[in-house]
Amino acid sequence: MAEAVPAAAVEGIENLGSFDHDLSMIGLFMNADIIVKAVMFMLMLASVWSWTIIFSKKASLSRVNRKANIFEDSFWSGEPLDKIYQRVKNSKPDPILATFSSGMEEWQAGVAGGVPVKESMQASLRQRVERSMNVAIGREINALERGMTFLASVGSTAPFIGLLGTVWGIMNSFSAIAATNNTSLAVVAPGIAEALFATALGLVAAIPAVVSYNVFSSGINRYADRLEAFTDEFLAILSRHLDSQDEEAASSKRAAE
Repeated sequence: MAEAVPAAAVEGIENLGSFDHDLSMIGLFMNADIIVKAVMFMLMLASVWSWTIIFSKKASLSRVNRKANIFEDSFWSGEPLDKIYQRVKNSKPDPILATFSSGMEEWQAGVAGGVPVKESMQASLRQRVERSMNVAIGREINALERGMTFLASVGSTAPFIGLLGTVWGIMNSFSAIAATNNTSLAVVAPGIAEALFATALGLVAAIPAVVSYNVFSSGINRYADRLEAFTDEFLAILSRHLDSQDEEAASSKRAAE
């Protein structure tokens, strides 16, 4: 005669077989512990803000490089620098225009009373122009780098924040095992899935942030080098102008003698 199965055991087996847990992304978030939810929400917010910075930074770098190409074409067209300055000084702010305007303003202030004749005064004027342009470059590059610190922070910390959610979710899984005295997949899987989802969100936030930070850092450094090269070219033009003034003064002196 077959041994009767206790009614409680039959009920437990039926409940275990009918266990239903939503393992979709929304379901994992809604069924997660409050701590894991906070971690997931923080990572999703960081990811959205990172992508906002990424799109904005990409557009900014494309714009400043395009305007730099246009301005350099005009700069090397042979048009007098004073006319270029008058045309661009009221234009919409742009790094290369701001650098050029800073140099021209310092130059015009230095030659307002006439081009200096003494070599020491000419050297001082060159230094002032160079310093003014370097200050403008630093200010503009700082503006371009806005948001880069956030990308670096997300790239370095998001995996660890996701790991926090993972550890907490695994702790909840072990707590469920201890409470039910059941090691079946139906008991363990939900907590493990929530834990791994937190890790995945951390990686989703970190990977684009790290890649974009490296790409944009390279792009900003190249643009900074471009501004510094433009400054050197601008100073070379001013030096040639001062040298030509010296030659004219010397020839006039010889003619007077």
